[in-house]
Amino acid sequence: MFEVLVAFALCLIWGLVYVRTTLGLPTIRDVPSGLPLPAQPPLVSVVIAAKEEQENIQETIRHLMRQTYGRLEIIAVNDRSSDATGARMDALKAWSDKRPEQGPALRVIHITQLPQGWLGKNHALYQGYLQARGTYLLFTDADVRFEPNAIRDAVAYALQQGADHVTLLPKLEARTFWLRAFVHYFLFSLCLLVPPWKGNDDTQRKYGIGVGAFNLLRREAYEGIGTHKALSMRPDDDLRLGMLVKRGGWKQRVMAGAKRIAVEWYPTLSDAVNGLEKNLYSGFGYRLPMALAAMFGQLLLFAVPLTAPLWSRGPALVLFLLADAFLVLAYLRHVRKFNDERGLEAVALPASVFMLVWVLVRSVGLAHARKGVYWRGTFYSLEELRRMFQ
Repeated sequence: MFEVLVAFALCLIWGLVYVRTTLGLPTIRDVPSGLPLPAQPPLVSVVIAAKEEQENIQETIRHLMRQTYGRLEIIAVNDRSSDATGARMDALKAWSDKRPEQGPALRVIHITQLPQGWLGKNHALYQGYLQARGTYLLFTDADVRFEPNAIRDAVAYALQQGADHVTLLPKLEARTFWLRAFVHYFLFSLCLLVPPWKGNDDTQRKYGIGVGAFNLLRREAYEGIGTHKALSMRPDDDLRLGMLVKRGGWKQRVMAGAKRIAVEWYPTLSDAVNGLEKNLYSGFGYRLPMALAAMFGQLLLFAVPLTAPLWSRGPALVLFLLADAFLVLAYLRHVRKFNDERGLEAVALPASVFMLVWVLVRSVGLAHARKGVYWRGTFYSLEELRRMFQ
């Protein structure tokens, strides 16, 4: 009897998730092409923070310099890199200075020291803002590939909608099956926790979202939420930025951007595990009870229905299979909407669940063992990180 009750509860939960997904996802639309711009469009300042990004930074800046939007400036911030990132930025600047007619102005900032109370990336983005002149600010990462009309069409859409913040959900490129399976599942579970379509609901201020690959903000809105000073020690700065926009009453638009921008989030599964080490625990405010609750929730909501058909019989089996059908259909809708892929990695969902639980256990365990987090070569204590969540 208990097994049937659990199966019924999970079937009901995943049925509701599927309905919510079916209703919510259509509100996240592709950015329209070719919307008109005013005769004098606003200046957009693109701010890129880069640390140890010598493999990516040149291609990203070149993509930006080929944008069709006419009023653009690019501010590339080298955040204490020990590799050739800074030198490659300088080489691109020297090249662009000789060909001012070939693209937007490029400025380079070199940061050599990190002040107390800042994460490196957040400080770098803030320094870029201080030199930006644009009416709109586009915060992006050093490994993003832009389609030529990406910024033009996003700005035109922001002006048409009167939006203070436009964020694009990028296509996440992954080289291997298991990396795709893990990345797709991680983002699927994140979207269940923070539904991205809520950002498009102008009647609520609780839920918002931002994506580091493409956060386009009106300067007034960015300054209204307190700039990156309000995010100084947040590893989840991009997501938090979107939440502050909504809570501040500014108008947000979350758009599907798979046809506009692309990013290789991590090159290998091992890199993904190591990368999430620094910020997965931050999603729970570095609070152990919340992290443990999340682990339990992952196992109960995902692992139980996906593995129960191996041992269940009778009515419980039917209910578990129905729950699995709702789960997989919701997963496929997310993958196809956001990444424009078929989602064949759904066959690896059980393994993906246990991989994510292991990554969370690892993230929490290392943070407590070290009494802090290493991020891009800098150590931040749990004490100072937790202060930002109080």
